[in-house]
Amino acid sequence: MFFWLILVALFCIALVIVIKSANVFVDNLVEIGRFLGISPIILGVTVAAAGTSLPEFGSAIISVFTGNPDMGVGVVIGSNIWNICGIIGVSALLSCFITTNQEEIKRDGFMGLLAALVLISFMLLGFINQITGIVLILMYGAYLYFLIKNQQKYYNLHHHVDKAPEKTFNYKQLVWTILGFTGLIISCRLLVYSAVELAQLANIPEMIVGLFALAIGTSLAEMAVAITSAMKKMCSLSLGTVLGSNIFNILMGIGIPALFIEIPVDPLSVALDAPVLIGVTSLLLYFMRSDMKLTRVEGSLLLGIYAVYAFLRIIVFS
Repeated sequence: MFFWLILVALFCIALVIVIKSANVFVDNLVEIGRFLGISPIILGVTVAAAGTSLPEFGSAIISVFTGNPDMGVGVVIGSNIWNICGIIGVSALLSCFITTNQEEIKRDGFMGLLAALVLISFMLLGFINQITGIVLILMYGAYLYFLIKNQQKYYNLHHHVDKAPEKTFNYKQLVWTILGFTGLIISCRLLVYSAVELAQLANIPEMIVGLFALAIGTSLAEMAVAITSAMKKMCSLSLGTVLGSNIFNILMGIGIPALFIEIPVDPLSVALDAPVLIGVTSLLLYFMRSDMKLTRVEGSLLLGIYAVYAFLRIIVFS
């Protein structure tokens, strides 16, 4: 019992450190990028796409490299399902409705669906190998290029060019960047370790822990940003944050470890988890295209779908 309490405490502490370390790392890395003269467009796009996904990304990579591939894949798929059903669902409930536009649907919505379809296509082989990793990373590179080109057009239309004030290099930012990155790696390792130990003690499959405990826990940053955005009626930020995170999770969270290690695939993930991800992504696109907004009713439906999925995955099929 005492060991249980220690593991639960370690899991919670590691989770807090993971989220805080990711924020410290990204914030200071952006400042260093500005000092080095990196375009604010590139910084904005990459931080928006990857910043809040670092906890899931780090947990997935550490899980795969420490011999827990089920947990790694579970974090990615589970986080994406929760992002759509949980985060967007709650956001829609809080803000009455979330508006959207055609550009967001075409850019982020369909890319998220394409990434999920490509992933399940490779999962049908029974493993995810180096070829899969290369394809996924190339897809993310193409997506980033498209984002940067679009942002460049917007920037040219709405901003005039001013000479940027010279900045002196702040070594504290470099130190905090290194500390943030180190904290992220160590805390992700502790998070995965405690999750694996808890799963073994409770006789729970690692995939279940990845799909739910790690997925929801590491998505707390997106949950906070999305809900705050929705309550302030900043609707596009709410949807853009979640969809961008889902794309990064699949293409990089699976793509990078697949370059180094062949990842076996749980047959139930192919039969249930991945189809649910594709289904809720398609449903979200349908809601977004039908009347350019997500209502409270549609948000409630997304939450209901997640509840049914969790019941089936944890109670019926585990």
